[in-house]
Amino acid sequence: MTVLIILLVVAAVVVIFFVSNYNSLVRFRNQVKNAWSQIDVQLKRRHDLIPNLIETVKGYMTHEKETLENITRARSEAMKASSGSVGDVAKAESSLSGAMGQFYVVVENYPDLKANENFLSLQEELTSTENKISFSRQNYNDQVLFYNNKIEMFPSNIIAGMFNFTKDEFFEVKTEAERQAPKVQF
Repeated sequence: MTVLIILLVVAAVVVIFFVSNYNSLVRFRNQVKNAWSQIDVQLKRRHDLIPNLIETVKGYMTHEKETLENITRARSEAMKASSGSVGDVAKAESSLSGAMGQFYVVVENYPDLKANENFLSLQEELTSTENKISFSRQNYNDQVLFYNNKIEMFPSNIIAGMFNFTKDEFFEVKTEAERQAPKVQF
């Protein structure tokens, strides 16, 4: 009788171990998905604000057509990439950030525009959104780190392998050109 009780206790411990590890893997995977959704929300907000900003500055920046076209093109590419991999989104969003950086450099040449209330409001909205994107990316990468650690560490790596949990990709800058800040020249 005691042998049967010991076997039942051991079996219960093994089942609890597997269930607990499986559930924690699912929780971490869902936290990664949630963190990615937060980035996606902020990127959508950014994509929605950019056309309003361009419309506001068109009248002022008649000689800067190329800059505005670069922003529009980068925004379009970023929106297309939003359904792709994390790496594709990171690359497209980095390109958009670069185009926006060049835009703000050009804006310095238009004092009337810098004083325009609509422009200032949109610029503040975009700045706020950029900050939220940065925080969301940091949170996403933190969640990916926790999830990937859980997948790779013993003993949860056994359960991860059994149920095909795979590592997620970090949101990161992959090329040296993307790491460079836009050059400001007056």
